[in-house]
Amino acid sequence: MRYSHLDPEKSKTLPGDKAETLFESFLNSPPDRAFVVAQLGQSLDGRIATLTGESRYINRTAALDHLHRIRAHVDAVVVGIGTVLADNPRLNVRRVDGPNPARVVIDPSGRLPAGCHCMNDDGARRIVIRKTSGHCPAGAHELVVPEEPTRAWPASIVDVLFAQGLRRILIEGGAKTISTFIDAGCVDRLHVLVAPMIIGSGKTGLDLAPIATLDMALRPATQVYVLEDGDVLFDCDLRRNQGEPGAA
Repeated sequence: MRYSHLDPEKSKTLPGDKAETLFESFLNSPPDRAFVVAQLGQSLDGRIATLTGESRYINRTAALDHLHRIRAHVDAVVVGIGTVLADNPRLNVRRVDGPNPARVVIDPSGRLPAGCHCMNDDGARRIVIRKTSGHCPAGAHELVVPEEPTRAWPASIVDVLFAQGLRRILIEGGAKTISTFIDAGCVDRLHVLVAPMIIGSGKTGLDLAPIATLDMALRPATQVYVLEDGDVLFDCDLRRNQGEPGAA
């Protein structure tokens, strides 16, 4: 679904021409493999929550609108069980026009509580991913994805979802889940929404595998968009390296 088909009166994050460019990679994603985008909201100093765990409203309305637009452009939205237990998200597109994506919860050890919002029956597919079979909420579909000794588990999850016809996939949370998918090399695009707020302490966002030298760091080709209420979106293409700073 193209951005221009979404209701501009429900959320006006970006002008239409910039938004079309922003979602071009979604619309032109390769048909023979999954296209995976991850989204992370944080403060200027890279915090996603305070020490007490408070995280709501670090990012403002336009950033939330953008997240719902991403959902409207994908086939599935994926969260880890920690996000479900902490936030009980609905994972729908109520702030924009468009179909609700399939909702996928990664729940390796069967901790998914009864009655969580993301498993409510509203017509969207509901999928629970586990390492071994267990109880599944009524109407949801369980996918057992065993760990393989020679392969990262996130890569196996992406392949299984793609085999289910879910070609465009959003990894929405939490930060640990996003980090494991990036470390596994599974993420094509990373959208980082930065709020002009300094928290000073608390939980940090990405926590990737350590590197020894800066030439091992990811330097993705990046486009920057200022949202209408001051948050800044960094659209990072993790499949393209922008090269060393100052390189000829």
